[in-house]
Amino acid sequence: RTEPDEAMLTMRCRLLNPVSNGFLLLGRRSEILQAHVPKATIYNKSRIGNREVVGFGFNGDYSYIDRTDFPFPAIRFKKSTPDVLALREKERGDWRKLSIEEKKSLYRISFCQTFAEMNAPDGELGGIIGWSLFFISISLWVHALIVSTYDSAPTSFSPEARIAQYLRQEGINNQPISGNYKPPGVDEWLKANKAQDMEE
Repeated sequence: RTEPDEAMLTMRCRLLNPVSNGFLLLGRRSEILQAHVPKATIYNKSRIGNREVVGFGFNGDYSYIDRTDFPFPAIRFKKSTPDVLALREKERGDWRKLSIEEKKSLYRISFCQTFAEMNAPDGELGGIIGWSLFFISISLWVHALIVSTYDSAPTSFSPEARIAQYLRQEGINNQPISGNYKPPGVDEWLKANKAQDMEE
């Protein structure tokens, strides 16, 4: 890749600056700009070897990728070897004279995988399930360690104490707008007490 010299970079900066480019002719300006517009061929043509460029590709780079949503790579999958070139020359003739293996080889020259191969399961789900179960087992061991190490919870954590605390907050009209958090079992406790009061 050739680097532009300092004078050319200075000229390019002047061309791109709308204040200082009044003295330049439009023809000369477009000529200089076209000479230094970055092109994909300068950057990565050397990376693809002698593979044939067949289109724009996914993002304009000379790259190959198998994608079901965009199945048109920019370059062919295989390099242009003499065998490949001979088969490609034979391809220009009558396709009825080609064998099934030659047709498959022509496909494999341009593409690495078929749609069935791209959509086939790759076994990734097993690893995901395995790692998920591994971390769940670690969390269960940590929980067992915490339960066995620390003392039991205070009495205020018991269901009866939580119900009594809720009834006290309701009795003093705590949180009149949003209401208090109702712990589980309050309704059953109230029904049981009403039934006892009615029996008495």
